Amino acid sequence: MLHWLDAIVIPFLQSLYGAVGYLGVAVAMAIESAMVPLPSELILPFAGFLVADPTQIEPLTGAPWNPLLAVIAGTIGNTVGSLVAYYIGARGGRPFLERYGRYLLIREHELAIADRFFAQHGDATAFWSRLLPVVRTFISFPAGVARMPLGRFIAYSTAGAAIWSALLVFVGAQLGARWTEVRSALAPLDTALVVLVVLGVIAALAWRLGLLQRLRGTKRR
Repeated sequence: MLHWLDAIVIPFLQSLYGAVGYLGVAVAMAIESAMVPLPSELILPFAGFLVADPTQIEPLTGAPWNPLLAVIAGTIGNTVGSLVAYYIGARGGRPFLERYGRYLLIREHELAIADRFFAQHGDATAFWSRLLPVVRTFISFPAGVARMPLGRFIAYSTAGAAIWSALLVFVGAQLGARWTEVRSALAPLDTALVVLVVLGVIAALAWRLGLLQRLRGTKRR
């Protein structure tokens, strides 16, 4: 996993930030928030690494990287990407899931639960979900499916994104040149992380399929 990040994601971010600076941070965060697995845990700390090095010049301003502008760019990109995912959920998500959701192990009553959940806890969900890795990437889609009020979605999602962006830019700035050392220290965990993720997915699918079979058996009786 870490080798893949080194080989693909990090060079991509280097090229993007080197060409368009803060705009690159916004674009990368928009991609991540639009349900594409480009981890913000790399996007924002990498901007922080540049902030920590005064010799790094941001191409749009011609000045050293500014932490506040990096956070603002990340927050704006997050909001734009979130709106894309929200729009997909609101405009096409519900009919698509009602028609094809069973093939994805999603049932209609689960969509009803999502509607009730966002009706009762929508504001809080849009906020704190932005502070959770992985979940933050996909939460906008069910928010759109549940038709969470757009104004409140933007306000709470942006607030959570601002905190997340500030936190990761700060972490990146603190790590600075030690990023290579951190990657090396984490390298032995690489295989273990991959195995755990794969096992988790297999266990979740097995549990879900087993539950579906039990439910079908109950209906036949």
